[in-house]
Amino acid sequence: MSQSSLIPIRIIENLATAVLLFGKDFKLIFINSAGEGLLSVSNNRVSGMTPKQIWPNSSFFYEAIQRALHTGSTCVERGIDLQLAIDHKIKVDCMITPVFINDVAEEILVELVDADAFVRVMQETNQQTVQEAAKESVQGMAHEIKNPLGGIRGAAQLLERELENKDLLEYTQIIINESDRLRNFIDRMLTTSNQPVKSDMNIHEVLEYVVSVVRAENSHQLNFKKDYDPSIPDIKADREQIIQAVLNLIRNAVQAIGDEGTIKLKTRIKRQVTIQNKLNRHIIEIDIIDDGPGIPPEIESGAFFPLVTGRAEGTGLGLSIAQQLIQSHGGLINYERRESNTHFSILLPIEQCDE
Repeated sequence: MSQSSLIPIRIIENLATAVLLFGKDFKLIFINSAGEGLLSVSNNRVSGMTPKQIWPNSSFFYEAIQRALHTGSTCVERGIDLQLAIDHKIKVDCMITPVFINDVAEEILVELVDADAFVRVMQETNQQTVQEAAKESVQGMAHEIKNPLGGIRGAAQLLERELENKDLLEYTQIIINESDRLRNFIDRMLTTSNQPVKSDMNIHEVLEYVVSVVRAENSHQLNFKKDYDPSIPDIKADREQIIQAVLNLIRNAVQAIGDEGTIKLKTRIKRQVTIQNKLNRHIIEIDIIDDGPGIPPEIESGAFFPLVTGRAEGTGLGLSIAQQLIQSHGGLINYERRESNTHFSILLPIEQCDE
């Protein structure tokens, strides 16, 4: 940075706001970590580039920077669309401020904030609140149901011993088997309260293991495409819980695509991401993408709530349990329908997992 930029780099680097500094020749001098994360670029790649080169699909920034240099006034705009990649568009609020040296505007400071960030945080908070209430309600009902189940099963066993007509044993067996099935169903609802037992874990090993399990479960050939970031480090997490969360999501994808669809697994490191009201310097993002029809619109907003399902044979627990397991690691699962594909993204904080 030039001598005119007096704010210590360490402060700018730790800001959640994306900050870019341009010279009067319109070339980028500096971008902080939040800027790299928001724009999905690296400092080495864009250093020295002009706004037209960084944002080829938006003339706004070049014109706004030029205007700020000439007028010496700050420009504030909200809801600017930025096309970052073919399938990635964001909406930002921005402030463009001239930096004066000896009363002359020599540099331009561009601050960008994800305009949807606040909405996402509120949605996340509301989802956590409702889900927690739903979880407590379901677990309360589960306990109430579980108690008489033992009595029903025991009574069926006693009746079985007393029956003289052995043809009727078929019916007592149905009572016993269905009682066992319902008890197992309730146990699955209650096990999500277990706290994670963390140890060193490689996320790619987990993904490969889950793929092998899902392949073994299905008689037809499954088409997986993988795009892994080899630089992702091992993390401290509960391997069994992460396996269960990923398994639930991939099983959903398999059911959605039928016999001829494709599932893509993608991993990346993201920086400066807020999850559960905490700003994380680095997170792992695991994308599970399928070309199935996605979640029905009428239940999309409650997809992660217990007992909400779009399938007649579904229990409505898979996504809810997966979300709870990831949240217990300080993470989050997001759902998005994009370019005719279903995107489930698991976000896991690296630093928190290391604790």
